[in-house]
Amino acid sequence: MTQSANPLPVAGSETGLEILKGFARERSLLVALRLMNQHVGTAFQITLPRFQPAVFIGPESNRQILVSGRQDFTWRPEGDPVCKLLRQGVLVTDGEFHDELRAWMDPPLQRRNVTPHIPAFWRYTDDIARLWQDGQEVDMLVEMRKVALLILMGTLFEIEFLPELERLWQPILHLLEYISPGLWIFWAGMPRPKYRHAIKAVDEYLYGIIRQRRQEIEQFGLEPSTGDLLGQLVAHAGMSDDLIRDQLLTMLIAGHDTSTALLSWVFYLLGTHPDAMAQVRAEVDSVLSSRDEPPSLDEITHLAFTDQVIKEALRLYPPIHVGNRRADTDVTVQGYDVPEGTRVMYSIYLSHRDKNHWDNPTEFCPARFDRSSEDKQPPFTYVPFGGGPRNCIGAAFAQVEAKVVISRLLQNFDFELLNGDEIKPHMGATLEPRPGVIMRVRRRD
Repeated sequence: MTQSANPLPVAGSETGLEILKGFARERSLLVALRLMNQHVGTAFQITLPRFQPAVFIGPESNRQILVSGRQDFTWRPEGDPVCKLLRQGVLVTDGEFHDELRAWMDPPLQRRNVTPHIPAFWRYTDDIARLWQDGQEVDMLVEMRKVALLILMGTLFEIEFLPELERLWQPILHLLEYISPGLWIFWAGMPRPKYRHAIKAVDEYLYGIIRQRRQEIEQFGLEPSTGDLLGQLVAHAGMSDDLIRDQLLTMLIAGHDTSTALLSWVFYLLGTHPDAMAQVRAEVDSVLSSRDEPPSLDEITHLAFTDQVIKEALRLYPPIHVGNRRADTDVTVQGYDVPEGTRVMYSIYLSHRDKNHWDNPTEFCPARFDRSSEDKQPPFTYVPFGGGPRNCIGAAFAQVEAKVVISRLLQNFDFELLNGDEIKPHMGATLEPRPGVIMRVRRRD
């Protein structure tokens, strides 16, 4: 396609200047996207040097990119750091190979194999929270990352990670920084030597646990459990250590960071809405029968308002706030021509705040997700876990995990948000609350 018959809209000079001012004032690409949406519409093209993606917002384009027209788009971004880091991870592969990897990895993450982890979710939450002193100020962004790391490693890899947490903390944060938006967007080949040590440290750890599990299975005949992702991959014939490493690193990075963001945003929203905090606490006290034993699946299922809060947090602050694809052929989206090779972005964050489909879209209103409500959103207006065959492989895991962690913490602590006015969404590897969610914690009687 040499010339588009119906090219994507771009910002005019006056609009462009206003967007640049907003970007400079807030230092946030998210602000720039929001202003483009406000002034240009639900489909537009960014026109920066070496970065000219097509951006789409709303259910029509979400459905096409994720489901009905998915064959026209590829995921693998060859020049992006995420592809260089994860290599052949399930997140950055396409076609039949992706489908094979997905089939191998999916069973341990199915809901029936996640629910047996509930006691572990509960225990790992306690492992971090018991270190808090009464009246202490804690950063929930940091504390929830600790919990999410212990949970992911302890359940899906069956590795007790607490002894390694301090040693690998900074390397893991550096890997998240490595794949976060930055100058590499405009200069894909820029040297980035500062990350070599972090990649090496995490790789050495992952290859070590792969070798150990392979020895346990091959030499000692130990059978992996159905929820043991590491064991299942090692036991699969033909899976090399390199390919297993790529899947483990994918789960380590994508799995824990998304849960970190979700849990942090939930506590921010509860901290800024005391009535909702009180309602969740009252529900937890009513539904969960004991503080001394992990909750049952039935109890977790009956935390209805807590579930609504989690879903509303995912609407307002989806951890994966934007999806990336590349047009594999000339294609038309929302009536606009997108030439082959164009980077295509669908904004989950802006779709969830689209005033054409949501009432008072910027307000925190968990009742939107009340199952008894007659108001139902059209399909693909709400896509926190994507959609179609490439939807988030860990969606069931993340939602059960969030309920257990939130309920356990509210059983034992009262929380007071101290820096609510400072917190803004930050586009890192996920959408994080920055500079952190500072809360005073007090032990409940």
